[in-house]
Amino acid sequence: MTYTPAADPLLTPFARQLRRDLTPADRLLWSKLRGGRQQGLKFRRQDPIGPFIADFVCEAAKLVVEVDGSQHADNRDYDERRSRWFESKGYRIVRFWNGEVMTDMDSVVRVIVAAASCPHPPTATRRAPASPALRERA
Repeated sequence: MTYTPAADPLLTPFARQLRRDLTPADRLLWSKLRGGRQQGLKFRRQDPIGPFIADFVCEAAKLVVEVDGSQHADNRDYDERRSRWFESKGYRIVRFWNGEVMTDMDSVVRVIVAAASCPHPPTATRRAPASPALRERA
């Protein structure tokens, strides 16, 4: 059995709200991950872990999947702190931009399954390149 760090109880109501109000990208990815649809991997969505809420987590693989919208371009320090915390607890993180999920789901799922299948622990967080819209703003 894998150990999951205790969640901050104050996050539970917020996580429930996030589950009800999934973004279109989160909803689409959840339709592919739920119920063990990818090689039997079991994921939870909007799951409180310690002081954070993971978009998706597969405890068996100690894998956190994050789907980032444009607001994350302005919150890199927070995302880095969050990633370091998850990694310190033995999780791997893969991140995708909303646009990737919406336009290239097959590749996104392949990366997730590969990350869940590879030996533990790679230390680098996978970060998708900036979306064209974000590059234009920079």
